[in-house]
Amino acid sequence: MSQETTPARTFDFETGEVLLLDKPLTWTSFDVVRKVKNTLRIKKIGHAGTLDPLATGLLILCTGKKTKQIDLIQAQEKEYTGTFRLGQTTPSFDLETPVDAELPYAHLTPEQLQAAALAFTGLIQQTPPLYSAVKINGERAYEVARRGDTAEIKSKEVTIKEFELTGIALPDVHFRVVCTKGTYIRSLARDFGQHLGCGAHLTRLVRTRIGEYRVEDALTLETLEALRPPRPEGETGRPARQPKPRRPEQRAGLEYFQASSAPTDSDPADSAS
Repeated sequence: MSQETTPARTFDFETGEVLLLDKPLTWTSFDVVRKVKNTLRIKKIGHAGTLDPLATGLLILCTGKKTKQIDLIQAQEKEYTGTFRLGQTTPSFDLETPVDAELPYAHLTPEQLQAAALAFTGLIQQTPPLYSAVKINGERAYEVARRGDTAEIKSKEVTIKEFELTGIALPDVHFRVVCTKGTYIRSLARDFGQHLGCGAHLTRLVRTRIGEYRVEDALTLETLEALRPPRPEGETGRPARQPKPRRPEQRAGLEYFQASSAPTDSDPADSAS
């Protein structure tokens, strides 16, 4: 039953809960863990599978004794929906970095696209992006990338159980993927574009499922605020502090995304605000 639609349910976070969250855009998985930990005053908490800052959807948090289930949950298959943009590549394989090459794509047929999806179904070799949390000599790969350095990342075997093209509106291709742990959908975008000879990058990604856990059953962070426990009786509150503005785009290295998505003077959304 949906956690979102059962407000009368009581949670015992200290004993242990498996908490489903719908991660907001630009938040890192650590941002969400810290927010939940501080909001609900939980001592022991961790997430069962990272989501990139530019991905949204299901993020599973385990608290208390349920943190012992993290490895088990992480090992389950994942389902994603999203969009690849053909004809353009970026160093990060997504919108975190600007386009660095453009190639023709208009000649591609739906049959060629379907054949490319079939080519990446099953057991495949995949190289994680340099803009990722993979460790290189004890350092996160994205730290190397954001310095402007390069490094070699070893490929690994992953399984794409299902790769369905749900819509084609060139240059955009919409998809649904079911895959095993450790699969990078950004790398799948890169490889899909290379296979077609036109390049591609990921412009949208939603994690819809981990095992039997589904995003439609997840809580939003706004709903989570209502679960904040009262202060223990007799405990005096700390003096109020001016909250610092949250800047996830800086911690996540999303300066380009932040700048490119900012409204302009001619943007209707800007004039309506």
